[in-house]
Amino acid sequence: MTPHIEAGKGDYAETVLLPGDPQRAEWMAQTFLEAPRCVNRRRGALGFTGLYRNRPISIQSTGIGVSSFLIYAHELLDYYGARTLIRTGTCGGLSPELGLRSLVISQSARPENTESGQVFGLYGADTGPDPALLARALAKAAELGVQHHAGLTACTDIFYHPEARGRYGEAKALGALAVDMETSALYRICAHFGARALSLLTVVDNLITGEQADYSEGQALFTDMSRLALEIAVEAR
Repeated sequence: MTPHIEAGKGDYAETVLLPGDPQRAEWMAQTFLEAPRCVNRRRGALGFTGLYRNRPISIQSTGIGVSSFLIYAHELLDYYGARTLIRTGTCGGLSPELGLRSLVISQSARPENTESGQVFGLYGADTGPDPALLARALAKAAELGVQHHAGLTACTDIFYHPEARGRYGEAKALGALAVDMETSALYRICAHFGARALSLLTVVDNLITGEQADYSEGQALFTDMSRLALEIAVEAR
């Protein structure tokens, strides 16, 4: 056990999918995994392990933001032997071309500012995913017919910000497609531990058009992202 995870040694697979929402973790496990078992309930951060196409895969919720995310990612990597982490999260679109429910594959992540998510030193440069995982994601998305966008994503520590307008001007000028609250931390901590990382994000609102997804759709919003993540995960070696 760790301070935040009650699972025992061997309860997690080497490949772990990381949604922020515990309800999404439970839905993914029950929908896609064979014989899923709950391995963590501590603090309501649900974690599951089961089989996908006969390969052990785990799904662990991480909460919202860099601080919460890093606790779970660190413990999975440092104590439970995880070697591949794939985020299955949500994001806000920074381009009018990104429709709701569309999928973003983060090719690199840029923090909102130099103070954002300080760990292992300042995030002074963009960070990125494992090249092999990224290539597999692009190929699998095309193979499965999943509409997607791939490129730079921004990352922030603050959801409700007093300067909502013009806040991401620099990121958009650099071509950022979307913004979330965890991806730069994912890429940095996996680089620190020598592990592999990839971030897949579903657009649930668009900061340019003001559109928002209807949450009455429930977790079905995340079907394409979840299916793609599992197909990537099952081939990870």
